[in-house]
Amino acid sequence: MKIIIAGLPKTGTKTMHEAVKILGYEVYDWLENFWYLADDWTKQIQEGFRVEDTRRMFEDVDAVADSPCDVYWEEIFDAFPNAKVILTTRDEQNWYNSFVKHAKYVNEDIMLKLIRTFTYTGIRFHQYFGLTTRHLRHVSSWPFIDLSKIKHEESLIRFKIKHESYVKQKVPGNQLLVFQLGDGWKPLCDFLGAKVPDIPFPHKNKGNKVLGDTRMENPIMHRIHKELYISLACLFVLFSLLFLFIAQLIDSLAY
Repeated sequence: MKIIIAGLPKTGTKTMHEAVKILGYEVYDWLENFWYLADDWTKQIQEGFRVEDTRRMFEDVDAVADSPCDVYWEEIFDAFPNAKVILTTRDEQNWYNSFVKHAKYVNEDIMLKLIRTFTYTGIRFHQYFGLTTRHLRHVSSWPFIDLSKIKHEESLIRFKIKHESYVKQKVPGNQLLVFQLGDGWKPLCDFLGAKVPDIPFPHKNKGNKVLGDTRMENPIMHRIHKELYISLACLFVLFSLLFLFIAQLIDSLAY
């Protein structure tokens, strides 16, 4: 483990993920953490974090970002004290507005609703995120957010401020980079000792389109979608057979 991206969702974590990936690091984001490490995360949260288990979980991973690593960053840092920590941030009002907009976007995503309802993976995913994001008391079962459950704006913003202040307090200055998206390549590359790439700094998740991008780009999501299609096909066959059975039963009773 070389890099811990400790910024909260909607602070540019997807962009930072892409940036460090361009620099050659393998990154575990929210989907990889669920797909490969869901059982480990569940055990750690329910039974208490063990440094040796955290080291085993991430010994072959270069960087982590997003949930649940954004809030459990300190437990990962305890296991890898030489790692560098990147705290992505943005001004509070824009962050709050983006958070609410993202919640609305996720709630309205039909494909996500189908996955969590009709696939085994989707059901596990829903349970896993309910556990790993229970620290977000301001929302209900992130990322399937009930907008009516978001508490008043000041409470959520206070959560962000407290989180970022704690990261700055706990991480030694030479291991911490506080980063805003407009900062570009130079401070990031200086911090990591990397050469500045000859391409523009990325900007991911424009307009809260992260789910669409993930569906197109991530092989894990491709497998989950295949599971959904198989599940729906099986349900179609099952209901078709049931319809035929009922039709035949009615026909036989008519005689």
